[in-house]
Amino acid sequence: MNVRRVRAIAEKEMIHILRDTRSLIMAIAIPLLLLFLFGYALTLDVDNVPLAVLDMDRTQMSYRFIDRFEKSRYFSLRFVAGNYRELQASIDRGQCLMGLVIPQNFSGRLRSGRTVSVQAIVDGSNSNTASIALGYAKAIAAIFSEEHLAEALGKTLRPVDPQIRIWFNTELKSKNYIIPGIIAVIMMVIASLLTSLTIAREWENGTMEQLISTPIKTQELILGKMIPYFLIGFLDVLLSVVMGTQLFQVPLKGNPLILFALSSLFLVGGLSLGLLYSILAKNQLLAYQLAMLTSFLPAFLLSGFAFPISGMPKAISLLTHIVPARYFISILKGIFLKGVGLEIVWVETVFLAVFGAAVFVIANARLRKKLA
Repeated sequence: MNVRRVRAIAEKEMIHILRDTRSLIMAIAIPLLLLFLFGYALTLDVDNVPLAVLDMDRTQMSYRFIDRFEKSRYFSLRFVAGNYRELQASIDRGQCLMGLVIPQNFSGRLRSGRTVSVQAIVDGSNSNTASIALGYAKAIAAIFSEEHLAEALGKTLRPVDPQIRIWFNTELKSKNYIIPGIIAVIMMVIASLLTSLTIAREWENGTMEQLISTPIKTQELILGKMIPYFLIGFLDVLLSVVMGTQLFQVPLKGNPLILFALSSLFLVGGLSLGLLYSILAKNQLLAYQLAMLTSFLPAFLLSGFAFPISGMPKAISLLTHIVPARYFISILKGIFLKGVGLEIVWVETVFLAVFGAAVFVIANARLRKKLA
């Protein structure tokens, strides 16, 4: 391999990139824009659930029970219904996610030591949010029941006193989980899209014949094409990490050098994949579509970012093992939240290295075959 020829191709590609300033700006701005949008719009936290209440008892005891929901950060009292129909209408219109119905003689049954049923009506159109909100309601009701029983007996009831300690994401903020994952998804998409047009553009512009007539080798051409886009991709990674830690306050507990080194390894695989599509397609539009289809969808759906892999069917969970974003997400979460080193993520690192090398070799072989 001749370093001078690689450098010449890299300089040629960099000149083309710098001349197309709009594409350069978009290549840097789009990852930051996506990170900003996903970081603020996508959240798994269920707080301030809109609550409607129908209190048919209207006693001090029922007010105390409602107050427990209102003072909890998980619920926000939005509507007080005068009858059952009003309560139902507030849920139908989407004003409230949950309705709480306190029956008549609520306080009387409690004071007499009898069980009283409180109805919770939950809008199940969003099953995840509904199940979490229902769990919160059950917990508040259980605590209220325990405290009332303790008052009746005149002593504190604590048969089990759990001492809970949360590791890694102590505040249970979903953005600490989402931001490292979305960085991996964005980088997978951007890396493959950046290089998906390079070789195809040479074929469409008719300049590939000029390159063929030179003594340059296929691996030198691929490497030269990749270097400028690697620099852009690395800049995207750097800006994304800074944005994640400074804007979204995601803790970076691990070694930044390991983070950027493994990000570089991931970028090589993504860029090589984009070059492979560019070689196979010989058409910029087709190469772009292939890169978008095979990078974004697997990275978003099959990496464990949006949906847990453990909950997927067996065949689909096996398919996730060939998705590089799955391993990069594991690396990012480990370094960001757990502060782990290579001794923990070495398996994921080996896969990214094998993936990048394999795709580069395949791209080189396909280009040599096309030029033969």
